[in-house]
Amino acid sequence: MNSDLTLAAMSGGVDSSVTAALLLERGHKIVGVTMSVWEPPENVERHSGACCSTEDTDDARRVAEKLGIPHYSLNVKNEFKEGVIDNFVREYLSGRTPNPCVKCNQILKFDHLFQKGERFGARYVATGHYARIGSFMGSSVIMRGIDRHKDQSYFLFSTPPDKLGRILFPLGELSKEETRKLAHKYGLNVADKKESQEICFIPDDNYAKFIEQTSRSTTHCEGDIVRSSGEKLGRHQGFMRFTIGQRKGLGIASSAPLYVIDIVPERNQVVVGEREEVFSSRLLATDMNWFVDPHEIGDLELTAKIRSRSEDSPAEITIKGKNSVSITFAEPQLAITPGQGVAIYHGQFLLGGGWIERGLN
Repeated sequence: MNSDLTLAAMSGGVDSSVTAALLLERGHKIVGVTMSVWEPPENVERHSGACCSTEDTDDARRVAEKLGIPHYSLNVKNEFKEGVIDNFVREYLSGRTPNPCVKCNQILKFDHLFQKGERFGARYVATGHYARIGSFMGSSVIMRGIDRHKDQSYFLFSTPPDKLGRILFPLGELSKEETRKLAHKYGLNVADKKESQEICFIPDDNYAKFIEQTSRSTTHCEGDIVRSSGEKLGRHQGFMRFTIGQRKGLGIASSAPLYVIDIVPERNQVVVGEREEVFSSRLLATDMNWFVDPHEIGDLELTAKIRSRSEDSPAEITIKGKNSVSITFAEPQLAITPGQGVAIYHGQFLLGGGWIERGLN
């Protein structure tokens, strides 16, 4: 294995492009790789300008040419469909709200891409995440990015711990503005390219339509919207159109605002309640991934983050088994959502994370 060779994941955006340029400037031997992850089936609408498009691959190739590094396109469509898309559809049809970006990092970037890198003889894999690698309690851990507004450590809680010594996050010390300035400095064609905000395989942000087009499940049929008491308030057109905490688009009249507080697939019901019913002080999480020994963190001041765009909150962690925990928050949390991830921090250090099974009252 070549100790200087680094496989740089290049999506065609400014972040991954500057990642490759920075590492090249620092003396790394770089091979750029763009993963071809998604080709819409014939029955799924196509949209131009989506993340991971052929235009993005072309942009990545042009950046590689500018930098004078080799560039390859890897076909990982089967792996992406099986590990990310199929999981996404299954989760929604189970009444859960998945996070495909975390799954993509876990399965493709920090598993499959490492396997490909070993074929190149590459020791390292580099990505454009705004996060850092550090050490805590004698273990390698992920750390928040310096720019808290761009910090992406939450999306990395499922990264295999044994890979941390071979992952490079050069943007973790930078802000987005500094990254764009560097892109201009290097003369990259993507310096002013807009960020993609949507899920790459659902560029129009219409999850329900995508699930209908890719699944033959009968859960698209109508069902009841009810209160927790069982009182029927209306009808829905498929429970996969709803998520915990949702207020808009319920299609029912009420004197007080109502929110989705539960989804019950086995009864094809969406349960609604008033705002105070959306809050929970505890949650159960499973499939935990730890960067440190969880039995040694009991005396630490911990926080937990239940979605990427929320602030983390003080919390106590109770180990329930090898792969599950109960998390109790100092303050009730709004819309704890099954299927989403929960990341556990001590200050700047990401100690681990897992998948939310349910909120607990």
